[in-house]
Amino acid sequence: MGEAWIIDAVRTPRGRGKKETGALSGVHPQELFAVALNGLRDRTGLEPRDVEDVVTGCVSQAGEQGGCIARMAVLAAGWDAEAASGVTLNRFCGSGQQAVNFAAMGVMAGQQDLVVGGGVESMSRQPMGSDKSGLDGHNRHLRELHPLVPQGISADLIATREGFSREDVDRFAVSSQERCALAQKEDRFAGSLVPVRDADGKVVLDRDEYPRAGTTLEGLGKLPSSFEGMGSYVQKGDTASFDEKARQRYPDVERIDHVHTAGNSSGVVDGASAVLVASPDYARAHGLEPRARVVAMATAADEPVIMLTAPVPATRRCLAKAGMEVGDIDLFEINEAFAAIPLKVMKDLGIDPEKVNVNGGAIALGHPLGATGGMLVGTLLDELERRDRTTGLVTMCIGGGMGITTILERV
Repeated sequence: MGEAWIIDAVRTPRGRGKKETGALSGVHPQELFAVALNGLRDRTGLEPRDVEDVVTGCVSQAGEQGGCIARMAVLAAGWDAEAASGVTLNRFCGSGQQAVNFAAMGVMAGQQDLVVGGGVESMSRQPMGSDKSGLDGHNRHLRELHPLVPQGISADLIATREGFSREDVDRFAVSSQERCALAQKEDRFAGSLVPVRDADGKVVLDRDEYPRAGTTLEGLGKLPSSFEGMGSYVQKGDTASFDEKARQRYPDVERIDHVHTAGNSSGVVDGASAVLVASPDYARAHGLEPRARVVAMATAADEPVIMLTAPVPATRRCLAKAGMEVGDIDLFEINEAFAAIPLKVMKDLGIDPEKVNVNGGAIALGHPLGATGGMLVGTLLDELERRDRTTGLVTMCIGGGMGITTILERV
């Protein structure tokens, strides 16, 4: 098996995912991903015709994000029509990380030499649910087998079973905001950011728009639960509410404590990411300096009603593939879909919190679904270089009871 080298990773700033008021809401998602593609081209000097494929994560593949946005963005970027082909994938929130992993797999297998992996999500223009798939594709048989509930209910179920209080998740959220505020103040994200410009070259956004510096524990404590009302909702044709379905699967839970709010859950934002992956032979022949190599990759599945616990088995599997232990990892990026998720991963795996999301995470920055995985790769590499550390791990929880993990090592 060959090696896959990461040459560079770029991302757009994250814009608030609000129609008309978000800075990126006026940018077509094809154009948004094109910004990331051209950012890679301009920073590395790559020849677009040499890119064999563009693997793109995108969750809401409908409307403006339909029609294989990967290939459409290549064309929108102004690359030659004979340049890269594209493929769009959906592994829910893990889509962008899976795109990077698939790019690495193609290179490691010796079938490709230069591939882009990344993702895009314009949540202001294609909101969650716009593909109209529901929780289970509206499949009654599947619903009888696995009474899936919304992710927010799953996150609250995890918090309840793990004993994470409202104060616990709010404290984690405050830490995410504080770390992000320091990172922005010290321009720690500048290494990966490429500004989004309009057709006239005017800057639309060059800095993450979502963070809320100055967030306090007292302020977060005043926010209402986001999912308590949803927990009592009964879907058409069902007899049990979402909370009741979750408790039927987990009878040890007498009552779900709805601790997650808008302040301790990931933000709705727009953004795109792109990671250039090359074979060592291609990189050497074309003078491309690697930033890291992909050490190991893994996915794992877990019980789908609680849904968001699989980063733990995915990380254990990935570490085993790499012949490593938790203590061998210098820095971790654990996606902050909801505060309970990184808290559980750290608890179960014995991870030092001082090594996790050191520049804040999706609670502060936002989570542009299909783009986030590629963004985390760039954030991790930037911080490994800033601290002169060697190894890093990215992991994400995924809908349907899945998790994904990647281990990187600086070259």
